[in-house]
Amino acid sequence: MSDLPPLNTDTVWAIIQEEIDDLTVNQIIWHYLGYRYDETTSKWDTSKVAPEWRDEYPEPPDFIANRPPTVKLTRSIPQENKQLLKEQLGFKGYKVGEFGPRQTRRATAANWLLSYMKQTAIGEISS
Repeated sequence: MSDLPPLNTDTVWAIIQEEIDDLTVNQIIWHYLGYRYDETTSKWDTSKVAPEWRDEYPEPPDFIANRPPTVKLTRSIPQENKQLLKEQLGFKGYKVGEFGPRQTRRATAANWLLSYMKQTAIGEISS
């Protein structure tokens, strides 16, 4: 997972616009949640993962394919950061009929990453 794109608004837009594949989107989130894959043991190191994630997901979940971890991701976004896609990026949402659960989950991932950036002052937040 060392070849992840930088955490910035360009990457967040690329997630929304489906320019980054689902696996990479998951890997980005896993990285910032603290999951690390140990090549020597062929197991996930969760020592840096918050207990509320580690206890429920001892291995990192697929946020794009599965609803439950995405719901947890949504709930972990502080209320004041719930609208960052709109407020920071001007994202107006997907058009009716042109989106499904996968796009909604990608938007959730993108918003969570924006929230992470804001909370940790990592990356660039302006568009």
